[in-house]
Amino acid sequence: MKIGILGGGQLGKMFMQNALNYPNEIYFLEPDSQAPCSVFCDCFIEGDFKDYQTVLDFGEDKDILSIEIENVNIEALKELQKNGKKIIPNPECLQIIKDKGLQKEFYREHYIPTANFYLVENKGELKDDKRLKFPFIQKLRIGGYDGKGIQLIKNQFDLDKFWNKPSVIEEVIDIEKELSVIVSKNENGEVNVFNVVEMVFNEKLNLVDYLFSPADISNEVAGQVKEIGRKAVDAFQTPGIFCIELFLSKNGKLMVNEIAPRVHNSGHQTIEANYSSQYDQMLRVLTNSPLGDVSEKEYAAMINLVGEAGYVGEAKYEGLEKLLDLSKVYLHLYGKKITKPGRKMGHVTVLGHTRTEIKQKIQFIKNNLKVIA
Repeated sequence: MKIGILGGGQLGKMFMQNALNYPNEIYFLEPDSQAPCSVFCDCFIEGDFKDYQTVLDFGEDKDILSIEIENVNIEALKELQKNGKKIIPNPECLQIIKDKGLQKEFYREHYIPTANFYLVENKGELKDDKRLKFPFIQKLRIGGYDGKGIQLIKNQFDLDKFWNKPSVIEEVIDIEKELSVIVSKNENGEVNVFNVVEMVFNEKLNLVDYLFSPADISNEVAGQVKEIGRKAVDAFQTPGIFCIELFLSKNGKLMVNEIAPRVHNSGHQTIEANYSSQYDQMLRVLTNSPLGDVSEKEYAAMINLVGEAGYVGEAKYEGLEKLLDLSKVYLHLYGKKITKPGRKMGHVTVLGHTRTEIKQKIQFIKNNLKVIA
């Protein structure tokens, strides 16, 4: 099969590293000539995945099209689908998820638990808005990623920094844990649900610092998370691989925060930790193959490697030798040449027999491995 992927970042690179084991042709469309997938010279096409004609031309000779980033030209995908091309996940699903406002309304329509919210078009709508209660979260409806496009508005004075763009206004949740689950579904309707993972966030950067799997939660809560994940994926009525991110509140309620219609940062550890990784599941979904076994071999954790504050320039990795001296520790560098504060440059997966062993390794790596310039 000829498979086309819109986007050529680190997710595409890890997908390709697995896909090379199968008899398919993979192609990437990506505007950045130095993106991680550019190392696959024979199948890397430099082009804008937001441009209608570029996406149309890219998809013409492909059997299947998919994504590794949501912000693509959906109208072109709809046209390709109309012309008989297979798009996974389908363009209708992408259109909903691309817009955080439509996404939240979708949850409400399908009785998927989520935080209370309402939508505004601009800052002017907040004037004399009787629904407005402080503090609240502002989320830009379009374009936010990796912690960008989300901010806490604490009080009336904070309204000065409110982005004057279409936004979701969301209540602040008293969070006990942030959880995530990966769900895959093929065209035959077969579904796999990975173990629930627990994410620990870097509060300054508003992105995942590290995570461990399985999450330190009760079997009952884990079962509820998986049930919500299945329900959400079924509601979209499309094959695909999805990441469902949730809040567990301090009063024990589960609420969906966001859904990504693709492989995700919170599933990186599955490359070493699971019999079939999220990237292997993506390939199996795209080719409508049996999904196989996604159970975990051991306890696992993933630590994101991001650029240190105060460093911009050609990336250098401090402490690699100490890392490589550890057992069951796996380094993944994405091949990005330039580092800057908060930029995702790679990740490290660790495996172990106990959560205690995992947590000790996490702390050692955080203390010793730095991305500088």
